[in-house]
Amino acid sequence: MKLILRIFALLLFIAFFGFALKNDQIVTLYYFFGYAQTAPLVIMLLAFFLAGAVLGVLAMVPMVFKQRRAVSAHKKTIAQIEAERMAVKQAATQPPPTDNISAT
Repeated sequence: MKLILRIFALLLFIAFFGFALKNDQIVTLYYFFGYAQTAPLVIMLLAFFLAGAVLGVLAMVPMVFKQRRAVSAHKKTIAQIEAERMAVKQAATQPPPTDNISAT
């Protein structure tokens, strides 16, 4: 399986490398207020891809922390239920207390 993944990764790298070699034209990106930036097309695409990936990860951060808090709360609840279960099990295995009634 690892061999197949490595071959797939190599083919993907070759495809992207070929894409980069074919798209080496210089492009100009115009911003507001007259600012412009000139760079090869593949660099611009890579920069915007990375910016999108970073923004996607940042958008997930609040959800991840919320889920971690929920998992922590669930673990505490499970530990409490397990402790109660063990107490009930231990109480069921103990012999009943003897009555200290003296016969007259």
